Amino acid sequence: MDDVRSSISPQLGRSRRRLVAALTGFLLALSGLPAAFATTDAAAAEPDPVPSPVPLPAPVRGSAYMGMGVRAHDGIAASPDDIAPTARVNQAEGVDVASYQGNVAWPTLWSGGVRWAYTKGTEGTYYTNPYFTQQYNGSYDVGMIRGAYHFATPDTTSGTAQADYFVDHGGGWSKDGKTLPGALDIEWNPYGDACYGKSKTAMVSWIRDFLKRYKARTHRDAVIYTATSWWSSCTGNYSGFGATNPLWIARYASSAGTLPAGWKTYTMWQYTSSGPTVGDHDRFHDTADKLRKFATG
Repeated sequence: MDDVRSSISPQLGRSRRRLVAALTGFLLALSGLPAAFATTDAAAAEPDPVPSPVPLPAPVRGSAYMGMGVRAHDGIAASPDDIAPTARVNQAEGVDVASYQGNVAWPTLWSGGVRWAYTKGTEGTYYTNPYFTQQYNGSYDVGMIRGAYHFATPDTTSGTAQADYFVDHGGGWSKDGKTLPGALDIEWNPYGDACYGKSKTAMVSWIRDFLKRYKARTHRDAVIYTATSWWSSCTGNYSGFGATNPLWIARYASSAGTLPAGWKTYTMWQYTSSGPTVGDHDRFHDTADKLRKFATG
């Protein structure tokens, strides 16, 4: 019997060792299984939902400015500095300003080659630029040819009423060779619906009413500032103003790109919002001498 027990004991020891090794391997393998096979409550719980983004508050009425929606809607197609240097030499440099820029360093801009400027005068029939005098007269005082622009809000009052408000608050024109015709800034609505809740036909009618009234008051056709994408979306790419109203196109790229229907060329081009001293820089389509002739009418 002792011989039997002595022969069984080593075998049982080897069996126990094999069993322990097998169980250890199984546990190690189990610890590496994907989380989907885990049975704990934490692993079975649903992931936390992704919080919805908090909507940004609408800007304060009156704070809109020329090109406010261009970067957001059209982006930047290429570096503005990619345009050929010879083209820059033959195009008079300009800037456009609004109240958020405060008192502008006009002597600095003049020494940097800027020769014309537009200042925001009004918005809707409820806002006038508190810095208008410094910006409008300051550019004139250093030798620039200057003009005023109106930020349109077609959802608040009629085109006729806004043209009157603009002319009555600095948007007029005089045949002195130093004053540019008033500009209608018609672009994305920063306060709500991009097209101000108007149909394409209604938008064209609103713009026509503004332009008609402005010419009746000043005897000069207003400039239309816009972006091709907005014009296509909100007017149906209407072509009826190209024969009479100069185009000021907004596009932050190395070229002005495709123009709205009715215009074969632009008169002015806002090509960047990140220029030196004042961000919004523009180019007249010709030389400074031609710019003075344009101002004279």
